[in-house]
Amino acid sequence: MTATVETPVQDRTQVYVGGEWLPSEGARTIDVLNPATEQVIARVAEGTAADVEKAVAAARAAFPTWSALTPAERADHLQRVHEALTARTDEIGQLISEDMGMPAAFAKMIQVGLPSFNFGHYAELARTFAFEQEVGNSLVVREPVGVVGCITPWNYPLHQVALKVAAALAAGCTVVLKPSEIAPLSAYALADVFSEVGLPAGVFNLVSGFGQEVGEALVAHPEVDMISFTGSTRAGKRIAEVAAGQVKRVALELGGKSANVILDDADLDKAVADGVGKCYLNSGQTCSALTRMLVPREKLEQAEQIAAATAALFAVGDPNDPSVLLGPLVSAAQLERVRGYIATGLAEGARLVTGGAEPVRDTGYFVAPTVFSDVTTDMTIAQEEIFGPVLVIMPYDDEEDAVRIANDSVYGLGGGVWSGDPERALRVARRLRTGQVEVNGGAFNPAAPFGGYKQSGIGREGGTYGLEEFLETKAIQR
Repeated sequence: MTATVETPVQDRTQVYVGGEWLPSEGARTIDVLNPATEQVIARVAEGTAADVEKAVAAARAAFPTWSALTPAERADHLQRVHEALTARTDEIGQLISEDMGMPAAFAKMIQVGLPSFNFGHYAELARTFAFEQEVGNSLVVREPVGVVGCITPWNYPLHQVALKVAAALAAGCTVVLKPSEIAPLSAYALADVFSEVGLPAGVFNLVSGFGQEVGEALVAHPEVDMISFTGSTRAGKRIAEVAAGQVKRVALELGGKSANVILDDADLDKAVADGVGKCYLNSGQTCSALTRMLVPREKLEQAEQIAAATAALFAVGDPNDPSVLLGPLVSAAQLERVRGYIATGLAEGARLVTGGAEPVRDTGYFVAPTVFSDVTTDMTIAQEEIFGPVLVIMPYDDEEDAVRIANDSVYGLGGGVWSGDPERALRVARRLRTGQVEVNGGAFNPAAPFGGYKQSGIGREGGTYGLEEFLETKAIQR
């Protein structure tokens, strides 16, 4: 019998304020669990409103000097962060895998690769962006909005931080970050990197904790000029409500229920197999996951067979096993949520093709790759974000019906269109009310704008569009 090896518990029970690791004003801590083993791997501070007060004061004090640097000088700092993250890819990727469950190989490539890219990309943009422009007798200048509060999720815990923080710093803003308390460890690693590369004190600050305390205090603080949030639509609505009291700018990247429209002239084998993978990435814990697969009614049975065969290839298990494609869900609460949606789908008449809610392993928050078919737009699993490896296949009658079903959602974040005719696919893509559409499996572009229509949010992240979110516009007439 093999003895269980206990993982040392990291002590990260401080907040990062004014360039220093300081004790939290609160006495409580939060346990961080490895979702594959259910073991406590770290403890972080349960921050307080008093911690937020100190962090905002530090960010406000640092703002005049940081914003007065030339964009090229700010770019130099971002470039050093890019280089440090790249050098620590294996270490931070493993940390994220243990923190939130993505298989380690994917975590290194995606969960660290994308943040590293973004710091380098925003360094480049800071050097090339037109912060000033002549318009007639006016000098139009783009200036940093000020102190930014960033509130980030657990599913891409470093990527979502980097999208906000790199862009905000490139713009000349200073930042107070509240990472997710469920998977906070990569944010702590980033704070270490900022310290190592010599980012000026107070430009970046981190306060861990719960949304009800730290998040509310950050959003309501009168010295915070903007909130950038990624998370649930419910929480986004609360943030918008609180921020409205001060007419405070918000950028909200919220939920999704993205449709993947497979037209009747598409390569069905390729389209369905690719669509299953786009649904199951990160165990389905991706806001833009293609969770609704729309197929011609006459090809429904064939699509089910392809989807089931593809799902069977998604081995579930230890994130450190190179053969594993599906790690655990992030928490016990998320596991119960996904199981609840599977039960609801069955109760409402959807047909289970493969998978289900039965336990996959004795330990860890694992769920089997699941496919439902004969799903209609009035079903809960067709309308609500499940955030697990659950694909719903929905038949349609013709192209018009497919577009109608695709747009029948309160969300509009991602989408896909497959067709043997690229021009036809592009024509349908233009009709989808959503912020991103991939045509025939088009690759994700981290420099393109990312964000949603409808209740998927307000604003855009990524590239030049993401930089502009953190800028004010001033006209100086001469």
